[in-house]
Formats: sequence, structure tokens, C-alpha cells
Amino acid sequence: QVHLVESGGGLVQAGGSLRLSCAASGRTFSTYLMGWFRQAPGKEREFVTVISRSGMNTDYADSVKGRFTISRDNAKNTMYLQMNSLKPEDTAVYYCAASTGSFWSGYDRRLSGQYANWGQGTQVTVSS
Repeated sequence: QVHLVESGGGLVQAGGSLRLSCAASGRTFSTYLMGWFRQAPGKEREFVTVISRSGMNTDYADSVKGRFTISRDNAKNTMYLQMNSLKPEDTAVYYCAASTGSFWSGYDRRLSGQYANWGQGTQVTVSS
């Protein structure tokens, strides 16, 4: 089990940037596949991005590719999401999540059901 806490959300104008952080408790952070998901009002929770245990491999949803960057620092038990060129449609609650699955599971790494541990979420609001 790992406890996750997100931070860094807020209100930003379109075109602006934010960096989210996800702090994990415990000494086994490096053994987890880590992902970011988001949920907008009235919509299903959707995959944003995922990073392998080592941090060497990443995968992004098409809607954020080229604008968002996921990274992790296993020494600090922390994952990050750098969000640039933000759009109003990026407005959502952003959640970090941890999975014991493998990055090499293919499409499964994008499924929220593969993640057993979730943070409480942080609100990101992008104004037009």
C-alpha cells in the first residue's frame, strides 16, 4: 500500500503552465507504475499519462501529448506533471495513482482499474 498526496493545482489562464506534484509515502515508491488521470465535471475519469518504475518510459493521451510532461524522482518519492500551453478543456480534478502492474502491459497501463492506490485529487482550472 502507498499513500499519495497531490499538490500544485490552481487557477491559470489559457496558455499558462502549472506543475503538479504527487508525494508518496513508504519506501517502495520505485516499485510502482505511476499515472495521472483527470475527471472533468459530468465526465468519466480519463487517462492522462503514465511513467514506468525507472522513469525511462512514458505514455501520453493524445489530448496532452507535446504539452504535458510526466517525471518522477524515486529518491524523493515524488512524481510530477508539468503542464504547459494549458487549455480550458484541461480543467478537471487531477489524480495521481499507483499500480503494481507493468508498463509493458500495453493498453492496460491506461486503465484506471489497474491502479489500486489513488490520491485525493487536486483541482486545475483553466480560464479562457
